Order: sequence, then structure tokens, then C-alpha cells
Amino acid sequence: MTRAPDQTGDVEALRAALAAEREARIAAEARATGLEARATGAEAMIAHLKLVIAKLRHDKFGASSERGRKLIDQLELELGDLIATVAEEAARAESQGGERPGAPPHRKPVRGPLPAHLPRERVVVPSPAACPCCGGKLSKLGEDITETLEVVPRSWKVIQTVRERFSCRSCETITQPPTPFHPIARGRAGPNLLAMILEAKFGQHLPLNRQSETYGREGVELSVSTLADWVGTAAAVLSPL
Repeated sequence: MTRAPDQTGDVEALRAALAAEREARIAAEARATGLEARATGAEAMIAHLKLVIAKLRHDKFGASSERGRKLIDQLELELGDLIATVAEEAARAESQGGERPGAPPHRKPVRGPLPAHLPRERVVVPSPAACPCCGGKLSKLGEDITETLEVVPRSWKVIQTVRERFSCRSCETITQPPTPFHPIARGRAGPNLLAMILEAKFGQHLPLNRQSETYGREGVELSVSTLADWVGTAAAVLSPL
């Protein structure tokens, strides 16, 4: 009979633990329900935005007009933010273990293989030289490969084209190779740079002022007037094509 108080305390502690576990489970299910509802609404909005963007692109008066391009850019920006938000909430729910028992699993994007035409850089993780258990010699059984898509940041460089001069010791004639062809006479923009600027302006509809800001953040100051002059000259050179 002297152990009755202790047993009563143990029972109360067990009841409190069970109640706390039940409250935690209810809270987790509520969070999962809220996340699922927001994800469903966001997925519906994503589908709607995709339809609107596709309609604007097929509209001959939409995608070709300045106003239509700005509207498409704005909608694509909203679409990207919405997709990122859905992915963030799904990752947070998964990390918190907030999925309801029996609830339909969240639809994850199907991950296809990475482009086969891209070059592969092999990075081998250093392996132990000896067995960590007994110190014996190791023999390779195989390997596991995980592919990660990566990008090399755009790098700028200045190409110095050198034309050496030579003089003949016999007749003192001075010779020098001719100036290589350049798409812009006396210009300082290389063909690759010009192609990038033209493709960004006419292919991606990126205004020159935004290009100038982007290049400035990369450490290369190119004014809008300079870019406009290069674009105009290059367009004149390419007009026969």
C-alpha cells in the first residue's frame, strides 16, 4: 500500500504524455491540412497562369506588342514565384513530417535524366586507403554516381589582337599582317558579345537598359548608348542576310 502514491503519479504522467502526443498529432494533421489546401489552390492558379500565358503567346496581337510582352513577362514572373512557393511549402511539410495518415501524397515533379549532350565532369570522393575495421587492403567493388546540374558563371575577357611589324634587313621594307575582319569597324565588341546582345534583345526581348544593368553587376560597364550603337551597326551589317 505504500507504493500507491507512486503508482498514481506514474499513471498521471502516462496520461499526460499520451495527451501531449495526441495534441501534437492533431496539430501536425491541421498543419498538413492547411498546407494541402494551399497547395491545391496554388496548383490551380499555376494551371490558370499557364493557360493565360499560352493564350497570349498564340495571340498575334499579344506577344508581338510591347504591352503584350510586358504582360507575359509579369505573368511568367508570378508563375515562377508561385511554383517556388509551392515547392518551399512541400519541402517544409516533408521536413516537419506533417503528412496526414491516409492523405494522398503530394504530387512531385517527375525528374527526367539530365541532358545527355552536356559534358560530364567526374569528381571522385576520396575513399579510405585501408579498411576502417581491420586496416586491411581494400579492393574496388563498384561505384555509385549522382549527377548534379551545374552552370559555369559567365566570364568576361579582353582579347588582345597583336599584329607584329617586321623589317627586311636587306631592303628595309616594313611588313605587317592585315587587320583581321571585325563586324564593327574600329569597334571594341567581339562577335560573340555582339551575338549575345542581339539574341538577348531580339530573341528574349530584353531591353538594352536591363542588359546594361546586368553587365554592370558583372563588373563590365556598358552604357545604353554604346549598346544601341553596337546593335544598330550590327543590324546594318547583317541586313544583306
